[in-house]
Amino acid sequence: MMLKVVTPLVSVEWLQENLEAKNLIILDATIPKVGGTLDITKEKQQIKNAVFFDLKNVFLNIEGEYPNTIPSKEHFEKQVQKLGINNNSCIVVYDDLGVYSSPRVWWLFNVFGFQNIAVLNGGLPAWKEAGYNVEPQKEKKIERGNFEAEYQEDLLRVTEQVLEASNNKELILDARSKGRFYATEPEPRADMRGGHIPNSKSLPHGRLQSDGKMKSVEELQQLFFEMNPKKEHMTFSCGSGITACILALGAEASGYTNYSVYDGSWTEWASRLELPVEK
Repeated sequence: MMLKVVTPLVSVEWLQENLEAKNLIILDATIPKVGGTLDITKEKQQIKNAVFFDLKNVFLNIEGEYPNTIPSKEHFEKQVQKLGINNNSCIVVYDDLGVYSSPRVWWLFNVFGFQNIAVLNGGLPAWKEAGYNVEPQKEKKIERGNFEAEYQEDLLRVTEQVLEASNNKELILDARSKGRFYATEPEPRADMRGGHIPNSKSLPHGRLQSDGKMKSVEELQQLFFEMNPKKEHMTFSCGSGITACILALGAEASGYTNYSVYDGSWTEWASRLELPVEK
């Protein structure tokens, strides 16, 4: 029987119970936080048989003007196949920071038409805390998969669409800290304007989390009801498209499907000086 996920979040206990499933693929999507460093070396540990999903060097538009923007359908499909992923695979993705960059991978797969994927709630810290086995990070020989991508454009918004949404006062939620949103603290990227997209609202991604894990479905539903009582379409933004996906994950876990992620996010918006900024 092929393993299938029915929720966008799974627990470490669920993963441990299904660790030997034949179609299971575990992806390690760890990246450093903005301004931080991460040493991907032989000392790095991983969940057994995990495969590294390289968000910073492979699964992005390498020639893009802004960081982390999505790759083409053809590039994504080719690189995913190299990781041994098939159309009937079941993917669990995690990161070393709890739940930080793994939702970006979950969102990318959804953008390219693959839904049998879930984020490991709490990531590697929760896995270790539960006492489950880890191994040193290692490369292994992988048989090429048959994954085929199918682009879902509604899950992504570009700057022109976000500008229109802003002008129409549609709901735009910003995952950055309140300090960055209100320009009371500097942006981590040098020489970048502070502030926020006009008519957007602040929803720091940390509000969706507690102790490195996503909050319960009930807590997430209450939070999104407070932010979006009319259940209108939501556009999620952040610094460069990573933590906006945490909001997308929380919305999906809460039962919302009418949302998009602004891929260029604040890095693109603030860099384009013709665009308006509020503080």
